[in-house]
Amino acid sequence: MFVTSFSSTATPTASLVLSAPSGEHSDTGALLKTIPAPGFDSPIRHRTSFDAVLMSPSASGWSVSIYKRIIDIVVSVSVLIVFALPMLCIALCIRLSSNGPAIFIQKRTGRKGTYFSIYKFRTMSEGSETGLTRAGDVHIHSLGRWLRRFKLDELPQFFNILIGDMSLVGPRPKLSQYAGILDMPYRPGLTGAATLAFRREEDILQGVGPYNVEAFYHQRIKPIKARIDVRYMRRATFSSDVLIILETFLSCIAFTQYRSALRGSFPLARVAGRPSIELELQPMESCQAAD
Repeated sequence: MFVTSFSSTATPTASLVLSAPSGEHSDTGALLKTIPAPGFDSPIRHRTSFDAVLMSPSASGWSVSIYKRIIDIVVSVSVLIVFALPMLCIALCIRLSSNGPAIFIQKRTGRKGTYFSIYKFRTMSEGSETGLTRAGDVHIHSLGRWLRRFKLDELPQFFNILIGDMSLVGPRPKLSQYAGILDMPYRPGLTGAATLAFRREEDILQGVGPYNVEAFYHQRIKPIKARIDVRYMRRATFSSDVLIILETFLSCIAFTQYRSALRGSFPLARVAGRPSIELELQPMESCQAAD
């Protein structure tokens, strides 16, 4: 059982017990409780209210500014030039070590609900990247595990950033059935507040029965991630984006630290912004879920 808690200088602490069903056919829906939504003044009591709040989220001036777009272009061009040779080597290794193309292409939800093709290095056997992935998935090939560990499979997305489909910082682009923010006024990002908070999402899902993964994600993880992203994007600044990028880089090179920390209580992310969001994920063997 896991608990996720948020604290803020502007709103009372809100907590949500993420109860991984012990049985594969447990009624995950019965575990959904009324929780205060971080960044909002009133509790969101059910799915319809949640959808209504996120129908038209607001954005900070920086999040939709031309200056942010200029930085996206400069950084993406620089990365694509510097990493051109390493990316070519990765592509060749994927083609030689597994069947299928080196680049994985999939339709994702972007700004204003439009769809675009996202590019990633293929880390799974061909045809198996269709939904949620749990830690230890047998479809991930050996090279793919290494690429995922250091997030190198995301490098082709700098091309998405260059052509304007994505930004450096923003909510991660998702498949339509997993999109929590229905009408984003900003571009999805290579990294973001919720991405940092749930950097070990695959480990969380590993503790859920395979028949409950979809329900658990939709009822537990998806609403929290959407609220974190909406709150961050409406307060985002240049400096907060820089801190998000730096923490993303540090989390990639400090992978072992975050993996071992799942065994105890630890801060997953401190998201820059005003007010800040702190998110913790810890085991709760001795805690009892609210009725």
